Amino acid sequence: MTARVELTVPVDVEAPAEAAWRTITDWQGQGEWMLGTRVGVTSAGDGRELGARLRAVTGLGPVGFTDTMEIVEWTVPDGPGPRRCVVRHTGAVVRGDGVFEVVELGPERARVLWRELLDLPLGPLGRWGWPLVRPAFRAGVAYSLRRMARLCATRYHGNV
Repeated sequence: MTARVELTVPVDVEAPAEAAWRTITDWQGQGEWMLGTRVGVTSAGDGRELGARLRAVTGLGPVGFTDTMEIVEWTVPDGPGPRRCVVRHTGAVVRGDGVFEVVELGPERARVLWRELLDLPLGPLGRWGWPLVRPAFRAGVAYSLRRMARLCATRYHGNV
């Protein structure tokens, strides 16, 4: 039996929601801010659409793993409302869903939420190990999101 766990990390961005959305869904650009990860689009286009396929490699030097994904939800409302992308992790190591959501807080402020709904591997060992791994995983996600927020704000305010 597979256990599903949830981890949600928010960050506020000093830029409009559209700028935050463009930054968080710039798959190739995620390597600039996402800790130890390079992402690419493996399907046609820029990956900003339902059904697009992505491939991430996470690790340090020769030690790492590949995370294949497919976008299973892509919501960009015409008016107010959150922008939302759900990627389904389809790799051998990471399984479950990743969610990026951007909520407008004002004309030049947004909140980005990164949520992972992960299917833990290794049965009872995975369930036992998650409380030990979770703090480091959360710290890495929070660190990455803070880097993304700084990058987005700097680009938006023209300081690049």
